[in-house]
Amino acid sequence: MTLVIPDEILLEARLSPSELRVELAVYLYEKKRISIGKARKMAGLSLIDFQKALTQRNVYIHYDVIELETDLKNLNLT
Repeated sequence: MTLVIPDEILLEARLSPSELRVELAVYLYEKKRISIGKARKMAGLSLIDFQKALTQRNVYIHYDVIELETDLKNLNLT
């Protein structure tokens, strides 16, 4: 799918196309609409760089007790 955004909108928002991709990916991740893996791919960033983008915007990584228990089980620590 291709989304066309007029240049005048990007100019008014003072965003480059790559910055808009990051902003949209962060928004969708924050709203729990997409996973961190899909969000970082959408943003065109490595996982670490996407996590930095989240931190810069005060967006927390979604990680709950169930995920912790799964990680511990996978590490054979439980």
